[in-house]
Amino acid sequence: MRIFPQGRGAPDSFLTTTARVAIGPRFSFRSLIFLALLPLAELVSGPAAAETDQAAELRLELQKQQYEAVATKTITELQQFRQSQSATLKSGDQVTLTDLNPAINAWWLLEIAPKNGGRSKFYHIENTDPEKLTLRLAMEPAVHLVIEGGVSTYRCVPWKRGKSPLDRAQEAGLPFSPLCGGRLYLRNRVRGSRTNLEATSQFLRDNVWLGENLVGFVKDTFFKDEYLETAEEIDAEPTGIEPVGLVKADLETAPVVATRMGLTLDGTQSGRMTMGAWYPVTDLPGVFATTMQPKAISRRILAQKSSANRLDQIEGRAQTYLVAYDLSQFDLGYEMGTTHPRLDWSPRPSGAGRNYNIPGPDGVKSPAPLINLGMVSPGKAARVVATFTGGFKRDHGAFRYGPYATENNGTHYGFIVHGVVMSKLQPNLATLIIMDDGTVTMKTWTREDDALLPHIRFARQNGVALVERDPESHQSAPGPLVPHWGAGNWSGSAKAELRTLRAGACLREAEGKQFLIYGYFSTATPSAMARSFQALSCDYAMLLDMNALEHTYSAVYVRRNGALQTQHLLPGMAYIDRKQRDGSRIPRFIGSPDNRDFFYLTRKEVEN
Repeated sequence: MRIFPQGRGAPDSFLTTTARVAIGPRFSFRSLIFLALLPLAELVSGPAAAETDQAAELRLELQKQQYEAVATKTITELQQFRQSQSATLKSGDQVTLTDLNPAINAWWLLEIAPKNGGRSKFYHIENTDPEKLTLRLAMEPAVHLVIEGGVSTYRCVPWKRGKSPLDRAQEAGLPFSPLCGGRLYLRNRVRGSRTNLEATSQFLRDNVWLGENLVGFVKDTFFKDEYLETAEEIDAEPTGIEPVGLVKADLETAPVVATRMGLTLDGTQSGRMTMGAWYPVTDLPGVFATTMQPKAISRRILAQKSSANRLDQIEGRAQTYLVAYDLSQFDLGYEMGTTHPRLDWSPRPSGAGRNYNIPGPDGVKSPAPLINLGMVSPGKAARVVATFTGGFKRDHGAFRYGPYATENNGTHYGFIVHGVVMSKLQPNLATLIIMDDGTVTMKTWTREDDALLPHIRFARQNGVALVERDPESHQSAPGPLVPHWGAGNWSGSAKAELRTLRAGACLREAEGKQFLIYGYFSTATPSAMARSFQALSCDYAMLLDMNALEHTYSAVYVRRNGALQTQHLLPGMAYIDRKQRDGSRIPRFIGSPDNRDFFYLTRKEVEN
């Protein structure tokens, strides 16, 4: 069905606002009555007239029903806030331009449908400056794109006959190909890099019977505690600072230790750090780092009879590294990898948690024709100050045990990129959210939070809460499922041995400051992570990924004399960056596409 705004027709082409919605079993009786009562003029094609409020209300209602329907659908049909314009060219081909989320104004899908009914061509377009530039179709003197904002209006026709700008942009082979004078990017499909360990694990999972069990056996047998790191105490005077909004970790003892941290810090040298104290990262204002060991956490915290297990001796002495980012100085973003996380079914849910009639938990099997690139767009790369790997793959991003395994199709972890829902956000899951105004929130998602969806720019779910504020004491406390291996979906081994390399993140807000804190735990259970984030008085904390340096990768970027210097949280992470022919390394997530999802921080632009 197409819903057209009121307006005048055109003899050789027309422009419409559209909503393609199939009338299915979930189409409400109220919607049918509403449609029947609409004035005929509001259902007739016309030029670029504004959509009436009544037509817009019906369109959004139909698209919401399509979004909620338990049925096979396209990634476009999963976007309940989308808005489209269509025009017929003089050639007879039809062009449809879809803004996938008008409130975010970042990603667009351009479809060119041949007049003979052949297969459509799709082009995934990214707005280089959603805050300033708007995009629409226009009619005169022929159908074209209009880009408004900034100091001028720009017009272009990327679908010209012959070798069109769209064709040339695709053939360029670049992840991001400039269009319309560089105001837009065409996103092109490329292959993301991955390590040999990652490639082997994926091959076993996809091609070998019981491959997941084999991967688990290798991980439990050969890689358990592989990344365990301890630190020698040094007889030296304590150093470090306590920045506004951060606190020194609540530790029973705070010795000076020798660490292997790869960041260059002010106020110390040779890797010496006082546990729990913060150090500014050299030449990166607003970024701080610290280290600790769980065994040093105050007895007041470790002795609490709350939902966390006692720590064993190995994880107690395992070194933890943390980096804090002052969000008053940075914007936070998120991108999905070229491959992960996928959108199809995780193998974990079964029975009531799996519906074999649809290709994935949201009715979608892949993001096509949308393209995920696993790297920062060129327009933001110059401002990136840090990156770190995101959350679980789809394989592990759902529940096998506990009540969530049989709810909401197995409660697969959700994610939103540039306002586009790739997988629905599910209730009860820990969720990191970036709104359209840049506000950053971390919380347990509820059904009531669906009201936020039109204005979410980025979101990533990963399991359940590690830490949250106790509503009565207002103290930082472990989440209720921290000690429960199956119900919390913490991964680890099939024997519920949870100790392994892990990464997590937390938010802390105090004294008018908000900090995002990234934590690298060289070997830890969820309980050790929760106690460590408690010691930092975090408001909310969640797990990210685990088991390998590739999955817990973190780096900062310092610019000196026009050159970009990459500093990795741990030296071994440097070997994950791709190597060029001359032996130099390409910064992961910035210089090349990657198969994994990631978060990135960019320095806020100073307004004139």
